[in-house]
Amino acid sequence: MKKIIVTGGSGFIGSNLVNFLIKKKYFVINIDKLTYSSNKNAHQDKNAKFYKFYKLDINNKNKLIKIIKRHKPNAIFNLAAETHVDRSIDGPINFINTNIQGTFNLLEAIRFVKKNRIHTKLIHISTDEVYGDIKKNKRSNEDSNYEPSSPYSATKASADHLVKSYIRTYNINAVISNCCNNYGPYQFPEKLLPKMISNIFNNKPLPIYAKGQNSREWIHVEDHCQALFMLYLKGKSGESYNVGSGINLKNIDLIKKLLKISKKLKIKIGTKTKINFVKDRPGHDFRYALNSKKIFKKLKWKAKIKLDYGLTETIKWYANNKIFLKDISKNMYEKRLGLKL
Repeated sequence: MKKIIVTGGSGFIGSNLVNFLIKKKYFVINIDKLTYSSNKNAHQDKNAKFYKFYKLDINNKNKLIKIIKRHKPNAIFNLAAETHVDRSIDGPINFINTNIQGTFNLLEAIRFVKKNRIHTKLIHISTDEVYGDIKKNKRSNEDSNYEPSSPYSATKASADHLVKSYIRTYNINAVISNCCNNYGPYQFPEKLLPKMISNIFNNKPLPIYAKGQNSREWIHVEDHCQALFMLYLKGKSGESYNVGSGINLKNIDLIKKLLKISKKLKIKIGTKTKINFVKDRPGHDFRYALNSKKIFKKLKWKAKIKLDYGLTETIKWYANNKIFLKDISKNMYEKRLGLKL
């Protein structure tokens, strides 16, 4: 049985990737330090034949090396990261520690075990935000300049550069994926879509930054997992791959679509559930958009899940798993962040 390590395997994308890989009959080693946004119960029922969990910060290089030596994984998916832009504005230090320092320690661990003839492929998961604000009718490709705007995107850009340097200097086997906005099951409700869904369920206003004209590209997390799996199987070491759907929506249009689908699903829309424009966050990028032709041409991958279907299934999941939201302290996601200057 092939073995794969997923760092951050209790996070949003990580939880979905762990489930995806187990269905593919891989033995998955989940390394996660279990921060505020982790899904602590997502893998409780996993069969020990296919799953092992280590509560560990990837900054603990020595223990990381021991785990890699013990399991000798075919690949490592690096999803351990702080991801919420607003939190990075209020307090960048955690993003420096995890996204940069943590990636560095992981790379060092891989470099160390390589000397012991343990060869593993690193799939480093990044973001479209490293490219910064993209002009209308343009899409960033893998050769576009990095122009990060927030502390979050700056730390992810830094991590990407570290990975590229270790590929060139130490000849480690690694690829980088830069993905657009994900949505789907297990996403922590500080992020836009689960926050809006939670507010719809609880008859609360729907806060949207500025006038909701900011544009984002959206992909269902299941499509993302399929893309990451293809990068493991066929991604060429030293290469970066954009992972996008090509589906861009203004935030205001996305929330209107969410309300329309909720009504179709017979979810009661309360009198307080109305769009509420709020003060924008500092340095807010206006538009992200990816050119994902490379992964389609080279690896024959493309996103398959249509937005309306994906949003419908996502709303259904949260409706059927309300315990997921109830288990999270509202203090962790209801208070507005990202306004400290």
